[in-house]
Amino acid sequence: MTITSQDADALRALRGLEDGRSSVRLRAALAVGTTPDPRFVDKLVERCALEPEFFVRDALTWALIRHPVSMTLPGLLGEVRSERAQARSQALHTLSKIGDRQAWPAITRTLLTDADDEVARSAWRAAVALVPEGEESGLATVLATQLGRGGRETRMSLSRALVALGEVVVPALRAATTAPDPRIRAHALATQRLLRDPDSGFEFALEEAKRVVALGSPGQEGR
Repeated sequence: MTITSQDADALRALRGLEDGRSSVRLRAALAVGTTPDPRFVDKLVERCALEPEFFVRDALTWALIRHPVSMTLPGLLGEVRSERAQARSQALHTLSKIGDRQAWPAITRTLLTDADDEVARSAWRAAVALVPEGEESGLATVLATQLGRGGRETRMSLSRALVALGEVVVPALRAATTAPDPRIRAHALATQRLLRDPDSGFEFALEEAKRVVALGSPGQEGR
């Protein structure tokens, strides 16, 4: 069997994706995305689960997006059920970038409440991108169960996801402002403020909300 120059290039790129040097892996991912080939898809999905460098993972996602959805979707949907947190997170991130609503049923409550913050954050972004019309309210209810969770980046991601859903989140946020946990109340109040004034900034909104909670007026911001 004769190996064409195209085949040789493909083999070189596939080997490059596993090179020990991140610069080589980056070049290989960019090359694969520049010249899409069905033979690359499985390897790209596999590398997303293992790649340690953020900028290379971003290039891998870009390369996957360059391939037809019919080729990438099955592998990515399998990865969201992986036991490896990075596999779940990166697959969700890629699905959010592809934006095909066929993937919506895979965005389960289990993923939206995943114990790993990176997976949960990726699931929130994917859910907001893929939620079908009419299901926003149900999504808002599930997302509101995560208020008060994690550190600054996680809380900010959740607030952005809720705000992106629009007015449907108002009832869930209002209910959360009376939660027993002051972290949940503060996060809900901060998200309410961002919903009303997206330009206020998360840090400012959260600090204001903490002051309100400390003064013992949990419903004030929601009126």
